[in-house]
Amino acid sequence: TADEAIWLDEHPPIFPAGTSAKLGDLTDPDRFPAYAAARGGQYTYHGPGQRVAYVMLDLNRRGRDVRALVRGLEDWIIGALGEFGVEAGVREGRVGVWVERKGAGWSREDKIAAIGVKVRRWVTFHGISLNVEPDLDHFSGIVPCGISEHGVTSLLDLGITASMDDADAALKASFQRVFG
Repeated sequence: TADEAIWLDEHPPIFPAGTSAKLGDLTDPDRFPAYAAARGGQYTYHGPGQRVAYVMLDLNRRGRDVRALVRGLEDWIIGALGEFGVEAGVREGRVGVWVERKGAGWSREDKIAAIGVKVRRWVTFHGISLNVEPDLDHFSGIVPCGISEHGVTSLLDLGITASMDDADAALKASFQRVFG
């Protein structure tokens, strides 16, 4: 009966396919079940160690601006990662939230969170996924979000040990700052 709600979930291993998914991006179709999702985007992975947040917001009350919604979702994740001291950001032409990784003589950008939404009658569906401590090898069964030239990372992969409760607390605090 709520006008708006957020559900925090953790799935068994699955490959959801957004409305733009290309069959060729499902590189290991027998690895985990693949499901058509009515959200935008391409293939992604959901599974243990990943926080999936389904977001139902009323854009009639918050402004009918889908780009502002996506930017808000990005800012929400960036703020939550900031709670752990992680510098994250968005990249031109790439959806989701990214971190830059550097070592002796190398650097690369890895995706730490994905965004996939649907808007119907100015109400949002689906949402975000944040990699807390998933088995990153599970992403090898797909081309995540259709992007093959970059990797995927998690808080644990970055050396940050955080529980799902820690991630939820960070998401809650950041949500309040971004969406009120």
